[in-house]
Amino acid sequence: MAVPFRRTSKKVKNQRRTHKKLSVPGMVACPNCGEMKLAHRVCKECGTYKGKEVVNN
Repeated sequence: MAVPFRRTSKKVKNQRRTHKKLSVPGMVACPNCGEMKLAHRVCKECGTYKGKEVVNN
């Protein structure tokens, strides 16, 4: 079995792992009520999407 000749440094290890991170969801303010919601989704608070009421609360 192959064994590394030298120890992997912290710099090399961290450079390799730069793409392993969580991404923040695209949050925007609802134009109707001002609550934060996911972009391109119906607002959970007031039930509107693109200025039209989609869900009755």
